[in-house]
Amino acid sequence: MASIRRTTPYPSSPLCNDGIPRVESPSHKLLYGSNYSPTTTSSSRLKRFLSGIFLFPSSQKNSKKQLKRSITRFSLFFVFGFLLGLTPFGTIDFDTQFTSNSSQPQDFSLDHHHTQTVNRVIRENAVVEGGGDGVDGGGGGIGGVDEGVIGIEGGGAGETGGIRDGGDDGMGSVVIVKKQLIIVTPTYNRALQAYFLHRLGQTLRLVEAPLLWIIVEMNMLSMETAEILRKSGVMYRHLVCAKNSTNVKDRGVHQRNTVLQHIEQHKLDGIVYFADDDNIYSLELFQSLREIRYIAVICSRFGTWPVAMLAQSKAKAILEGPVCNGSQVIGWHTNEKSKRLRRFHVDMSGFAFNSTILWDPKKWHRPTSKPVRQLDTVKEGFQETTFIEQVVEDEYQMEGLPEGCSRVMNWHLHLDARNLVYPGGWLLQKNLDAVLPVSEFG
Repeated sequence: MASIRRTTPYPSSPLCNDGIPRVESPSHKLLYGSNYSPTTTSSSRLKRFLSGIFLFPSSQKNSKKQLKRSITRFSLFFVFGFLLGLTPFGTIDFDTQFTSNSSQPQDFSLDHHHTQTVNRVIRENAVVEGGGDGVDGGGGGIGGVDEGVIGIEGGGAGETGGIRDGGDDGMGSVVIVKKQLIIVTPTYNRALQAYFLHRLGQTLRLVEAPLLWIIVEMNMLSMETAEILRKSGVMYRHLVCAKNSTNVKDRGVHQRNTVLQHIEQHKLDGIVYFADDDNIYSLELFQSLREIRYIAVICSRFGTWPVAMLAQSKAKAILEGPVCNGSQVIGWHTNEKSKRLRRFHVDMSGFAFNSTILWDPKKWHRPTSKPVRQLDTVKEGFQETTFIEQVVEDEYQMEGLPEGCSRVMNWHLHLDARNLVYPGGWLLQKNLDAVLPVSEFG
């Protein structure tokens, strides 16, 4: 194969109009042949170029060398055009319904009827207005660990709402916006902890997204708890309450306050619900939580419902909660005579509220910007009412769930084994004794 070597500029070259010597590049001679002249007009250049590609008989004289050159050039341009045609320059939205003036639109249904297509978009993070935190404080995916916080949450500093009509945009688009549920669960090491967390995790797994499960432990993260959460399939965060346990009167109060501070700090948006791990919950309860209205003008920010409880003596059942006329709370029902001095008669698992109350006091016209927290200094059984008094002023700012408060949706049974311990890592270090050997059944 012949090699092409770049030569030095010619010692004498014609001058340009500006008086600067012009050096003729050898590449021009390779492209146009030895008869190339710098004074060649653009039309003659185009003619020579096309004749070199398409082999006009008048210019090529059936030369084999020029034929080979033309075929090579043609092949290169063909390959370049073929690759250019395969390059994607845009996308086609197949959900868009194309219509024409001469024919009616048709969909791809099996019954071949003409129906109107309505596009529905489900937004998982339920942010309607305001800014957003995006991925906030999460770890490396579901199950990652980052400074005591596990999981990813995509809420934001905005409003949550039910169904928002996208307006008449010619396509009938409707945007379904779901409220995010923030489930707060304090837990501690005990024999039935794994059973309680597995049961609650499997229930939350059946709830429609978006849902964030925040679990808080005392002093340190438990590897056993973290393993259960990683396998739950629920988006979660794993927090630690660093309060000194020797000075704690009520462990659950300080654990919940840790989560309230976390929600306030990161401005998580959603419906906050305190769900202890030893309670039993129906799916209807979590569906009802999203019915709590969120518009400050209506002054509704708080939902409540009756809770069925098993007394500490395990001898009787107790029903405690609101009495409603429709969704309006008109009174309270309780079986505990010792607690009738409370302002609001409701169990800790019998109410939920909008998280923006914690970090946006101006929106809800709160008289003070003091943080909303549960109190450890009050008498046992009064933590609920003292907390609710910081959130609402009276029953007119509450909603009874469901309609008429006519259904029990969760149960507090007080089933626990306080004097038992669980094996480390839930693993048996040695085999159990065979009380009934197989040989006895032979």
